[in-house]
Amino acid sequence: MKVLLTHTPQARRQYYGERSLIGLQALAQVVLHEADSALDSAGLIGAARDVDIIVADRLTEGPGEIFARLPNLRAFVRCAVDIRNIDVKAASVAGVLLTRAGPGFVQSVAELALGFLVDLSRGISRATAEYHTGRKPDVVMGRQLAGSRLGIIGYGGIGQYLARVAKALSMKVLVADPFATIDDASIKHLLLEDLLGNSDYVVCLAVANESTENLIGQAALAHMQPHAFFINLSRGNLVDEAALIAALRENRIAGAAMDVGRARDQMPTPELAKLANVIATPHIGGLTPPAIESQSLETVRQVEAIINGRIPAGAVNADHWTRRP
Repeated sequence: MKVLLTHTPQARRQYYGERSLIGLQALAQVVLHEADSALDSAGLIGAARDVDIIVADRLTEGPGEIFARLPNLRAFVRCAVDIRNIDVKAASVAGVLLTRAGPGFVQSVAELALGFLVDLSRGISRATAEYHTGRKPDVVMGRQLAGSRLGIIGYGGIGQYLARVAKALSMKVLVADPFATIDDASIKHLLLEDLLGNSDYVVCLAVANESTENLIGQAALAHMQPHAFFINLSRGNLVDEAALIAALRENRIAGAAMDVGRARDQMPTPELAKLANVIATPHIGGLTPPAIESQSLETVRQVEAIINGRIPAGAVNADHWTRRP
């Protein structure tokens, strides 16, 4: 079996790791992508012409045309949770198995959320930036997380973990998720509008799909209190950035923290990130060794199952897999 790993050299170091690469090489002949930019459709077709399995990073798209033009391809393995840039229908029609990695980054993302909460409350990065430029920062009264109300939009794995952390810090937890069942009596389950109007901090962790496009827009932001902070750790397309920028510039909310946005690779956009009341990080929520290794090692297990003709955990279209070994 031959496997193409589409990660660039830098992406292999950051998002795949030596242990996972060695594991992959023990299973199959591995072809490495050595260029510094992600493969486009033509490049992917050329690189994968005689491979059986593609193990793809999140920047490598899977457009419909590639599956018909790669007759030897048996599976497209995504080393990430997000598969929105892969044509699942076309893969299914061609009989190619599509898999995704599980969310091994729950703790990592929740910890970044905690960092944002503390920084927004105490102005750590603001004061540090002032000191770095040789200026004495203004002494500003901070906020205490204990006793504050944390609103979590989306009560999946990260939301549940963050809720436990927040409760340990004596925060009051509110949740908005129409699909969640919450058994914890200490957590208030509210409609989105009510959560926005009653939270001191709002953390967006909802799933990104068509129904959540621009979930946080002008109407949603109008429900938030002027002293409240907004944090996005999900996907950029959940936020109407023009509406958020306006709310921040007009001080209709106190500030925001973003690890994601609508720039390439889900990065925060420069126009939003440069605002004085915004903290921004370049999509690093899941970028810790345990989180990255969790997902990359999962692709190794998936490839092993595929080589042996088994349906792996994380399969998306197993019923349409006809190109089995």
